Amino acid sequence: MSMRRTTTTRRAMAAVSVTAALAFALAGCGDDGGEKPGNEGSSAPSAPASPSAEDKGESQQEDTAAGENVDPDAKLAEIRGDGLVMTIHQAKRDSGGFITLQASIKNEGTQSKNTTAWAGTETALLAKNPNSVAGATLVDKVGKKRYYILRDTENRCLCTTGIPPLLAGKTTSVFMQFPAPPETTTEVDFTLPTFATTSVKISG
Repeated sequence: MSMRRTTTTRRAMAAVSVTAALAFALAGCGDDGGEKPGNEGSSAPSAPASPSAEDKGESQQEDTAAGENVDPDAKLAEIRGDGLVMTIHQAKRDSGGFITLQASIKNEGTQSKNTTAWAGTETALLAKNPNSVAGATLVDKVGKKRYYILRDTENRCLCTTGIPPLLAGKTTSVFMQFPAPPETTTEVDFTLPTFATTSVKISG
């Protein structure tokens, strides 16, 4: 097993320990979609600190997605934005009370694309997770709640970080982990800055 997969496994295991914290944080979400955790004063799910992908200097050409059995040909959804195409391969509900989303992003253009916008605008996350996919969210339209990326006690996201500019014709693999909506929710809306919003079915 590679170092990045080992790191991801540790992060997933850490997330299991915060199920109670997740329940508390989600209970505080309002009907308008919930508040951003972190810089707005609301409670955020937390887990023990883990090293980020940036610390390991991972390349955009390498597979940084979590898990070992993801089918790269699987396609739950495909969304476009700024000359890029994002293919969502899996959105799996795990027993620890979270959802792991696996995807790949390809630059179909002829010029390199900056990835900084994917980290979102939340100050607490930006400081610890530059060039990441920390800006991703899930929305449960039925439950009227918005779910943000999980993060540890040092505001490091449980997601792919340290993504360099995406070269023309190249593809990078990414993963994101979110608190899981109720078992009755089987579909959510996924959003990542610069991309369109798409509906994704939850498995597991």
